[in-house]
Amino acid sequence: MSETTIVHLLRHGEVHNPDKILYGRLAGFKLSDRGQRQALTVAEAVATHDITYVVASPLQRAQETAAPIAAAHRLDVDTDERLIEADNQFEGERVAVGDGALRRPKHWPKLVNPFRPSWGEPYVEIAHRMLGAVHRARRAAEGHEALCVSHQLPIWTVRRFLEAKRLWHDPRSRQCSLASLTSLVFEGEELVRIVYSEPAGTTDPKVTGA
Repeated sequence: MSETTIVHLLRHGEVHNPDKILYGRLAGFKLSDRGQRQALTVAEAVATHDITYVVASPLQRAQETAAPIAAAHRLDVDTDERLIEADNQFEGERVAVGDGALRRPKHWPKLVNPFRPSWGEPYVEIAHRMLGAVHRARRAAEGHEALCVSHQLPIWTVRRFLEAKRLWHDPRSRQCSLASLTSLVFEGEELVRIVYSEPAGTTDPKVTGA
């Protein structure tokens, strides 16, 4: 009989971002006080789960979100570069979905290809690298549970890829709140179910720089 393995994809908690820029892969963006509470809430929610492997994006906000969960299970936090936020040419700018910033002429050269959602990294490349990270985590926790801390767009993209849906989409439709869990249930190597949950509550999918 096949063994069940669950790979949880956890979006990091809220980030301290008083200037409301799109921070992408920029260094130095830590969790806000609320984000730290969200990480602790998730740690409490999964305290009784059979988690044997915790891995995170190299970005500070992901590492900080993973820390209390790993500590609760007496594990170290591994790092996988493939879990990192999508590359984005708008890093450092104040750009958010629906705020009109993308109608400015200076941005138009970056908007010629809708299949490069972050105007830097194509959807299919995001999906493939995330899938590699997922299967690495599945193997590391075979027969148990793994928890991978990543970012909104990479998590939503790999979910749509696994559900055989088109990868381009309206960002406002993403089901991936801050500190939410997208749990991939495997029987052996076969994905049999995807379960979404929000232990820290619902947040606006338009939050900048996730």
